[in-house]
Amino acid sequence: MDNDKNQRRFESVYSRKVRAGKRRTYFFDVRKTKGEDFYLTLTESTKKFNGDGYERHKIFLYKEDFNRFISNLEDVIDHIKTELMPEYDYDEYTRRHEEYERRDQEGGNGYEEEGGTEDTGADIGSEEDMSW
Repeated sequence: MDNDKNQRRFESVYSRKVRAGKRRTYFFDVRKTKGEDFYLTLTESTKKFNGDGYERHKIFLYKEDFNRFISNLEDVIDHIKTELMPEYDYDEYTRRHEEYERRDQEGGNGYEEEGGTEDTGADIGSEEDMSW
């Protein structure tokens, strides 16, 4: 019963998935604390080279940091796009992804599904991960 209680407490209440190539996927999961508060987990899931599972890296982002996080993320991305690599075609990967999705819908792409945090319940965290 305690395991079920922990499972519910850390389950995602809203989720978005961003595929980034053949081996990498990002998950944005809104989760609820036991105190009825919400936080965001950003997860990068990368298929291991040997094909034996996935490696995951997580960032926990809390409401008090949302504005500063977004502001600095936008600033850094804008700096790359305008100062460091202004001639780069940033839409190239969007076009590739759309083509990949189109082929996937037409009959599969031969790549194993990664299984995110919402779909499988995998890697939902533990109390040691939480800072409240």
